[in-house]
Amino acid sequence: MSKNILVVDDSVSIRQMVEMTLKSANYAVTTAVDGQDALTKCQASRFDFVLTDQNMPRMDGLTLIKSLRALAGFQSTPIVMLTTEASDDMKAKGRAAGATGWMVKPFDPTKLLEVMKRVVG
Repeated sequence: MSKNILVVDDSVSIRQMVEMTLKSANYAVTTAVDGQDALTKCQASRFDFVLTDQNMPRMDGLTLIKSLRALAGFQSTPIVMLTTEASDDMKAKGRAAGATGWMVKPFDPTKLLEVMKRVVG
């Protein structure tokens, strides 16, 4: 059974590239245009992994992570930030919010799939 992955990014091109990469490895992918859209989808469905951008309209990635960690079904779900933000301060904020890991854009599809295998199988 394929794992259900939620990809959250306000950039259409990033969403499409990540979605194609994950679908090529037989993951089931749902996309969201920002944190608010993602939170709504997470309240209605269960996901095995969430990959989110940081800088988005309506709700940023850190706020999304905190909101998901407050939901009963998402306390142990792996959540990885995929963002241009690479500072140690921002990574520390991500860990404090509950992020499982951090990847910097532009992403390497091979590296993304390695992370996916390690985290969700």
